[in-house]
This record gives sequence, C-alpha cells and structure tokens, in this order.
Amino acid sequence: MGILLSGCGGKAGNTTAVNADETAGIAAAKAWLGLIDQGQYAESWHEAAPVFQGAVTEPSWTNALLKVRQPLGNLISRNVKSAQEATQMPGAPDGKYIVMQFETSFANKQSAIETVTMGPEQNGQWRASGYYIK
Repeated sequence: MGILLSGCGGKAGNTTAVNADETAGIAAAKAWLGLIDQGQYAESWHEAAPVFQGAVTEPSWTNALLKVRQPLGNLISRNVKSAQEATQMPGAPDGKYIVMQFETSFANKQSAIETVTMGPEQNGQWRASGYYIK
C-alpha cells in the first residue's frame, strides 16, 4: 500500500545521518510524524512547508491520512533507515532538503516504509515538504 501525499516525495539513498543538518532534519521529521501518529492531521498540514501546502489542501491531506494512516493503528516503532541531502526536488524550488526513510511498525501493519522529505530549510527550521508510506 503506497500513497504519495504531496508533490515532493522522493527516494533516499543508503546513507545514514552523519551531519548536523541531517540530525536536525530527522528530529524535525520525527516531531512532525508525531502529530500524524496522534491523529493531529490538520495540525501536521499547518506545520508543513509552504511547498507542501501548495501541493495538497488541508482537507485533502486530512482525508488521505484518514484513509491510509489511521487504519494502520498506533505506532509501535520508527527507526531511521536512511537520510540523504538534496538540493533539487521534483516540483519544488531548489534549496536544501533531506530525504529520509523510516522503517516503521504499526499495530495493524508490522512493516512499513515511510519516506519524508524535509525542506527547504529556512531560518533554521526544517518543515515537511513530502510524505509517502508503503
């Protein structure tokens, strides 16, 4: 089961977080995913990057998560699988991005891969610009 929920999803490479930007991006992604885990779908949209908000409306985002994420149940575990910096993403302005994959387990789905794109980084803040789960 996979769904692209914004225009800026991507595939990450096999690298792991090794620098301050990637560490900060991963922390921001986990905080943002925490909103989704708590069912705060509208809030996650409001906390996303402008490029994300321009790609999907708040009602569409909420409806997509109700159909795709909610049935998976409570979060059991989430571990960083990979993180990779990028400066260009399809359908998004050039900037500093971090594309990461998480190996995630939910109550109703033992193994899932979540891909989160954070960026472009602005004013020291990382915001979600893409999300894909399968």
